[in-house]
Amino acid sequence: MKLSIYSYLTVLLAIMMAGCEYDNYEPPKSTLTGRVVYNDQVIGVRSNAVRLELRQPGPDYPLWRTTPINVNIAQDGTFSAVLFDGNYKLTRVRGNGPWVDQTDTINVEVRGTAVVDVPVNPFFVIKNEQIKKGTSTIDATFNLQQVNTTRQLERVNLYISSTNIVDATNQRASAEKAASGITNLSQPITLNVNLSSLPAAVAGKEYVFARIGVKTVGIQELAYSAPLKIQLK
Repeated sequence: MKLSIYSYLTVLLAIMMAGCEYDNYEPPKSTLTGRVVYNDQVIGVRSNAVRLELRQPGPDYPLWRTTPINVNIAQDGTFSAVLFDGNYKLTRVRGNGPWVDQTDTINVEVRGTAVVDVPVNPFFVIKNEQIKKGTSTIDATFNLQQVNTTRQLERVNLYISSTNIVDATNQRASAEKAASGITNLSQPITLNVNLSSLPAAVAGKEYVFARIGVKTVGIQELAYSAPLKIQLK
């Protein structure tokens, strides 16, 4: 019994000392910022849905610094993280994003500040988008470029929201066109949302935000254009 008590106290003391050791570390102060891009075009995503991972491997770092650090990608395709100075490995999370899975890692050195663009291989990108208010509709015109042919187009959407956070989850009205209705990607695509379909609380506002999304078959996340402010009154 005494041996068990002594063993327990020894383990408890070790845990307390380890906790004190971790408490002695200064909080992180350096910053890493960047964008996810294809040919220098930023790829928009759904808010709080797509992420990257950072790792800082090596025996010189405590456990809590070697576990993956999740880095959320903002809807405009940018990301940021507050980190300790050091060398990191940045990876794209498999199955998380409107692009082809890539298994390679990007070596990142953080010393005070660091900026890095993360290249991705999207299935489709939206180009030449124009969204404006018509007489009784909000109208979107845009082109689609198919970048990777391993998967096919499923649909395109126009989303309307009362806030500048707008996507398939955060929207108050939408319009959709299936791939079967898009016979020629070299031609502009149009989508229209009737103003009468807006909820009364949204229709009464001076402005709304609109955004185009493109869905690929078998891929959960859509790629998005930048949200645009549309004046209603």
